[in-house]
Amino acid sequence: MPLLHSLCAASSSATAAQLATKPSLLNPTPIGSTKFDFPLPVPDIPADVKQKILSLEVMGIDSGRCLSLNPALRSAPLDSVHATISFLLSKGIHHKDLARILGMCPGVLTASVGMDLIPVFAFLARDLGVPAAHFRRVVNKCPRLLACSVRDQLRPALLFLRRLGFTDAAAIAYHDPVLLVSSVERTLMPKLEFLQVGLGMKREEAVGMVLRCPGLFTFSIEKNFKPKFEYLVGEMGGSVEEIKEFPQFFAFSLEKRIKPRNEEMRRRGVRLPLPVMLKKTDEEFKKLTEKNG
Repeated sequence: MPLLHSLCAASSSATAAQLATKPSLLNPTPIGSTKFDFPLPVPDIPADVKQKILSLEVMGIDSGRCLSLNPALRSAPLDSVHATISFLLSKGIHHKDLARILGMCPGVLTASVGMDLIPVFAFLARDLGVPAAHFRRVVNKCPRLLACSVRDQLRPALLFLRRLGFTDAAAIAYHDPVLLVSSVERTLMPKLEFLQVGLGMKREEAVGMVLRCPGLFTFSIEKNFKPKFEYLVGEMGGSVEEIKEFPQFFAFSLEKRIKPRNEEMRRRGVRLPLPVMLKKTDEEFKKLTEKNG
């Protein structure tokens, strides 16, 4: 029995009842809904598309969003979609993972197994040294890997990271795979440049910071780096030297952590190093400010 059909056949009556009470392309007016006094017209959907929609919903995927983000799915042959899902399962991905993976990256459903997906898993194995038994761990960490071209995205990003000094392939694969799906030209290079030009660091200092704290590459220049650094210098009397020592500063919320704690220290006339100020729990911070105030 084809996989998509078996997924539907394997669904219990409880699952069917659950689908009946939730809005979907096949059921725009759920059972028990009082929002409308009259039934909405259901569009005339081809049988093969209905089968795809039902299969997606059984897997817990928003079929409307999926078809909207990947219109090619509507005309994709069922056998092709079946082959894609079967391939993912053969690589160790579990059925329970599919909702999140395909919900985040619906384009994977119409990807070519031979031209798109096989190269990604080969890249994980050969370039990053990920054993087959750990494919699931890496893909679940960053599903977008499956939607990226090895030639145009993954390998150029890896080469850029290696040139910077990221030599631990396992660390990239298991902890920071999001860096591999980040554009070198539009994301990685501009952020590194901002640390140099915007904050006034030498290149080796900026590189050293991202090596110690790779998450810096995931932060927005406009929404994170700029407002936090401006607050550090303008309101806290800090300097770029403190950022060099504690780049994790950018990982803390400006409104929920940095500002409230700075205001409390100012009120009590206390000055604490950034790591102490931000890493302590609320209770520990309160005791420190009371003791030193």
